[in-house]
Amino acid sequence: MFGEQRTRTLLSPADPARELPPEPPRLSARELIAWADSTAEPVAARREGRLPRRMVLATGAIAVAAGAVVVLGSPDLPEVAPDPADPSGATAGRVLVPVAYRPGATDVAAGPRLRALADGLVDAPYENSAGRFTYHHTKVWGDPVMTSPDGRFSVAFARESRDWWTPGGTGRQTTSEGVPEYPDQASRDYWAGLLAVNEASSVDDVPQPPFDPVLPVDRAGLAGLLKTDLGAGAASVETSKTFGRYAVPRRTRAEILRVLADVPGFQWRGEVTDRAGRDGVAVTFDDRVHGTQHLLIFQARTGELLAWELVTLGPVRMSAYELILATDRTDHVG
Repeated sequence: MFGEQRTRTLLSPADPARELPPEPPRLSARELIAWADSTAEPVAARREGRLPRRMVLATGAIAVAAGAVVVLGSPDLPEVAPDPADPSGATAGRVLVPVAYRPGATDVAAGPRLRALADGLVDAPYENSAGRFTYHHTKVWGDPVMTSPDGRFSVAFARESRDWWTPGGTGRQTTSEGVPEYPDQASRDYWAGLLAVNEASSVDDVPQPPFDPVLPVDRAGLAGLLKTDLGAGAASVETSKTFGRYAVPRRTRAEILRVLADVPGFQWRGEVTDRAGRDGVAVTFDDRVHGTQHLLIFQARTGELLAWELVTLGPVRMSAYELILATDRTDHVG
């Protein structure tokens, strides 16, 4: 979780007045990364401090087109899978759409619902496990992102990571890179033929440095950990970091929900299904400054965080997501 992160380019607003550059030759994924790095235009600097490689934290860093921010409805659109017989030669991968939630709840503040959720939590499965390692299995997409030289078309590879941590000690992380995924159909069309088909996934297996094992349990300490003084966008990101790092106990999960309930801006979205097919309940925050929407999905009975997503608004397109697929305690690594 604390490995060095590589950032290539960030999403940039489209500029219809500019001509597309000549298409580069067909490249392997590794060659394409080098090509994208060498031709990328300068972009706004990322926020201070590097983030864990497997954690997607892009608040405030993505440049988007100016315009009115709207609240997402329920985009009941399928995720687009490639046709194996597609003559364009597009690499396997899908076009991502935002998680769909029920329309009609656009003005429902999340605070009361989050407090009610906190009051009825039950133990998570990992609370009945024992072991000196904390284990997490996650899937992320959206950072690093490769963009076309003009910043109009993007592609990123979904990555799955498995992490084992010993409180106060070192850890281990294995990461495998999957197929490309695209924020919109135009990006998929652009990258068709540029990415080598059926390239073998790379697997990294690296030791991880120690991290602070102390997780606050009181309201004030958790508010500081989640950086609620910076607003709901920062709190969304730090909530994802916290659940992706710790096996959070039930009472602390309840306090986290109460802390989030006191942060202005979260809207209740009700029951949703995440990208792993799991049922949960969701809240969102529209970041009008940066033209983005944050989505948090919680397991309704345990209060565990299932997923975090970042969507660009105007036009609506995916920017990043993280799925927390498993959390456990174990004495075994690998």
